[in-house]
Amino acid sequence: MNHVRGPLCSIDLEERTSSTEDVDDVLESFIGGRALGTKLAHDRIPFDADPLGADNRLYFATGPLQHSTMSFTGRMSATAVSPLTDGLLSSNAGGFLSRNFAGTGYSAVEVTGASDELVIVHVTDGVDESHSSGSETESRPRVEFEAVPDLEEATVPETCEYIEDEHGLESEHTVVVGPAGENEVRFASIMTSEERAFGRGGLGAVLGSKNVKAITFDGDSTHEVEIPPLQMEVHGEAAQSDHIMKRQGTSSMTEFANTVEALPTRYFSELSFEGAEGVSGDRVEEKKYKKGTCSACAFACKLPTRDEESGLETEGPEYETVMAFGPNSGVDDIVDVMQSNKLCDELGLDTISCGDTVAAYLASEAEFGNADLIHDLVEKIAYREGVGDDLAEGVDRVHDDLGVENWSVKGLEFPAHDGRALNGQGLAFATSNRGADHMYAEFYPYEYPLVDSERAFEKEGLEDKPPKVVELENVNAIKDSAVLCKFSRDFVDEDRLSTLLDADYEELLEIGGAVVSLERHFNNQRGFDRADDALPYELPDFDAALSEYYEVRGWNDDGTVADDQLSAVPADD
Repeated sequence: MNHVRGPLCSIDLEERTSSTEDVDDVLESFIGGRALGTKLAHDRIPFDADPLGADNRLYFATGPLQHSTMSFTGRMSATAVSPLTDGLLSSNAGGFLSRNFAGTGYSAVEVTGASDELVIVHVTDGVDESHSSGSETESRPRVEFEAVPDLEEATVPETCEYIEDEHGLESEHTVVVGPAGENEVRFASIMTSEERAFGRGGLGAVLGSKNVKAITFDGDSTHEVEIPPLQMEVHGEAAQSDHIMKRQGTSSMTEFANTVEALPTRYFSELSFEGAEGVSGDRVEEKKYKKGTCSACAFACKLPTRDEESGLETEGPEYETVMAFGPNSGVDDIVDVMQSNKLCDELGLDTISCGDTVAAYLASEAEFGNADLIHDLVEKIAYREGVGDDLAEGVDRVHDDLGVENWSVKGLEFPAHDGRALNGQGLAFATSNRGADHMYAEFYPYEYPLVDSERAFEKEGLEDKPPKVVELENVNAIKDSAVLCKFSRDFVDEDRLSTLLDADYEELLEIGGAVVSLERHFNNQRGFDRADDALPYELPDFDAALSEYYEVRGWNDDGTVADDQLSAVPADD
């Protein structure tokens, strides 16, 4: 089985030390990326760790496909205990970081402890010769700690500019937190390449709580990972495709979701928006002024956009951002959504959670559609000023004070693809260890009546859907470990995935299931059980479907994974 290569680099912020550790046994069983991060986190983070405390650990990991030249491989994973959900959570980001990270020679980087001052950590390949003794050299990574008090509450672009000016490293070499991360906003993002985000779950607050403003990765180390020639076939097909996402990204879904009444509107009080045309994929495409992509990817689905009248430039907005700051906030002008997107990127905020939380406030104040207020609230959240201090806690913690419904699962705010219309996706929101995340199982494509494609499932009802949710969660865990972009779905089927990773598909599903079980087991130790697999709305036969899901997984009917049930997890010894 193909897996990522290289040791673990462990960074202790309190002691200002670093070390390496051989994790080959883990790599051989857990591939890389999310699986690697999950296994390390499960075994090394105390079950009772405070998400914003020094005991929490943050893992960055890449996968074997980052050693290829194939499209859809410009991504990597980050894992920690989430300050938003209080559970173990992995998030991944695109852009150009992954191959610079791979150049350090490490399979993963672990960040532990907390610094007593604001720092940038610089990670490069090679051995720090200052630790050489006589004829022998200790195996210590080249890691430097730079105090940066002047960057306190600097924006993401300001921090990236400093790093480039002082160290000659462009934003593709960095992970950065903005003011939101430093201020421990529970849905703060870790940003890379300035405008790409480890978005969901507040991992930016984890890094901020450790007093880390940024980490840079640089090097030219390589590890031999044999990727089959199939990679060039996939790459060629991605280059030749005329997929609508090449023009409109995921924003192409907006009007379609609106038509089938799966577009959350005015803080989830409605399922379609009369102003959807004003924030549609067509409007986004009109603002797109050049191609955008991730490392090595010929699909090029990113969205550099510009409003000529105002001079506003950003990247996006993608569909989920359109939903959160558009229909769900009662806004029908794409330029207003672009401004919200830009603010979130600069300040380091997850656009979905931030937009939904803002929408909750708008609902409480009857202010839907007030774009100026929205932009003001985004800034107040990032700096925890005034009402922003409360909103920075997220919907789950603030909804009672606002007098609105709690539109979250396990504390994570909802994306689009509404489960009240797409019932299988609703079930997937409930079972996801991350909470309300559409990419965890990614069930929604199987329920939309797409043009020139037969729907795999009727969107209403849950019959026959639990086993498919399990399969999709497992295969997505593998994609997050490979690491492979989810938008490869039309180009990398199960046979191709097996070929690329040199493993039987059933073996990959087993590993994916082990990852999901490790996440669930960790969260169980923190008090999660069946009661947390709940939705703010009713679905037909939901309880029976949930029990079937647990049965397929081999878990207990209370939603827990017993210690002896982890025996199905691939061994690392």
